Amino acid sequence: MELDAVRLQLAELLDGHGAHMTFEEAIADFPDAAINVRPPNVEYTPWHLLEHLRLTQADILAYVTNPDYVEPDWPIDYWPDPDAMATRHDFDLTNRAFIVDRAALRALVMDPARDLTAVIPRTPGHTLLREVRIDADHNAYHVGEFAITRQVMGTWPASRR
Repeated sequence: MELDAVRLQLAELLDGHGAHMTFEEAIADFPDAAINVRPPNVEYTPWHLLEHLRLTQADILAYVTNPDYVEPDWPIDYWPDPDAMATRHDFDLTNRAFIVDRAALRALVMDPARDLTAVIPRTPGHTLLREVRIDADHNAYHVGEFAITRQVMGTWPASRR
């Protein structure tokens, strides 16, 4: 397979195309009243879950681009405080920041000057290909979880039920 085809497939995976619901589809028309509601048997809110996605992806972006990267503490730095509440503005900021960082990762993948398999300095053999695949996998998992959360909470618009 040609390298351009690999880049394109990796970018599509990152965007959530293929067998996954996209991030944009999952968050569309999310009701304000449900942003801070904990679904049954879940210890976090829909916003907490999306903020976790944002924080994790931002960390991966920093890992592959920042030569002075410092690893955050797991799990505390990858989730908002359990008592944190979000406004609609906060919810929208989380989602926009996630999309911006995803676009930055996509741009790295699509840059023909970048070697997807080159070892990232200061890592134990990690590559951009590996990190983007991990990010896309993590995103797909939690976007699916968010979609199921919406189903359980009854927060899908009538057109999706």
